[in-house]
Amino acid sequence: MAIIMENEKIKLISGGICAAKGFKASGIHCGIRKNRSKKDLALVVSEKLAATAAVYTTNLVKGAPLVVTQKNIADGYAKAVICNSGNANTCNADGLEIAEKMCELTAAAVACDASDVIVASTGVIGQRLSVEPIAASLPTLAKNISYSGSRDAAEAIMTTDTVIKEIAVEFEISGTKCRIGGIAKGSGMIHPNMATMLVFITTDVAITPELLNVALKGDVADTFNMISVDGDTSTNDMVAVLANGEAGNQMITCADSAEFAVFMKALNTVTVGLCRMIAGDGEGATKLLECKVTGAADVIMARTVAKSVVCSSLLKAAMFGADANWGRVLCAIGYSGANVDVAKIDVSFRSAKGEILVCKNGAGVDFSEDTAKEILLEKEIEILVDVGAGNATSTAWGCDLTYDYVKINGDYRT
Repeated sequence: MAIIMENEKIKLISGGICAAKGFKASGIHCGIRKNRSKKDLALVVSEKLAATAAVYTTNLVKGAPLVVTQKNIADGYAKAVICNSGNANTCNADGLEIAEKMCELTAAAVACDASDVIVASTGVIGQRLSVEPIAASLPTLAKNISYSGSRDAAEAIMTTDTVIKEIAVEFEISGTKCRIGGIAKGSGMIHPNMATMLVFITTDVAITPELLNVALKGDVADTFNMISVDGDTSTNDMVAVLANGEAGNQMITCADSAEFAVFMKALNTVTVGLCRMIAGDGEGATKLLECKVTGAADVIMARTVAKSVVCSSLLKAAMFGADANWGRVLCAIGYSGANVDVAKIDVSFRSAKGEILVCKNGAGVDFSEDTAKEILLEKEIEILVDVGAGNATSTAWGCDLTYDYVKINGDYRT
């Protein structure tokens, strides 16, 4: 499959986080999780030091791994990622000590400096994390790294996820073949306010740390910050990208260059793909919801409206029941804080079964409830909103709200 974006071809390929040259990965069960069939420790290694950028949760309660990672990559470089699932290492008296020890153990296993390690943890908050199973398993984890290890690593970072999330693309920068790949975890505690999940992205593009940071922060505003599953912003999560330059392209140093624009398009293809996977795999979800806002006065208005719609619990419940309750869309827009003219808003629902207009100029129109239900019974639903105020657009992703969400979170810890 190829995605044509203006004059550039971006091709989806296999390989995930190992698709880019010079990256290996692995994932094993080390004993943090009781279920031995669940991998719980992941490792990603670049063969050479890589330019690195990351964004972190805005929650004031932050996991110790984020604090350590932020310190480690302050110089803009990293070589390895170590991540465990099953325990968040958050709100623990010895959390920083454990996170730093994980970096030291990883550095010894892959022959790098501890300060060049990104460390992450995900799982239950407030339970002490023992470093012993990690220390015992790291030699095996490092021995197992391979160019085909993306899937194992992606599995090892999962918590309540039901599907493995990985993607990779191939593209050209000034005639040089380049690749970007990534893995993600995210199912619950997903809400706009970067970051809301764990995402690790690798690329063999040569780009400065400064521009990589610009690219990532510029991208997340319209991708990962536009997802909501349940309205809860996690304490632990981050998005990190490593660029090792192995593709051999001329170093990208200018944000106004054509080469940087191509890189941004390719990065966005990866991040949007992961956004859709995360939203569609929301805890207990049966449907992916995509709200596309057009006709906004500016991008802030468009983002605000789109986010508010996908965050509406009432709308999410209606989508679960395939109920074309469009009034809940207008309700969410009305309390979003966006300065919209309600009398200009149009709303339609669309899926593989077709499209149906349900609201025109802020008022209901006659439509077939049977046709609407058929459209809303599909697994992927688009909520199309035109606010009639300009030319700006934005997209947000979410999921339906089901009985299973409460079941999953009612006994998450026990």
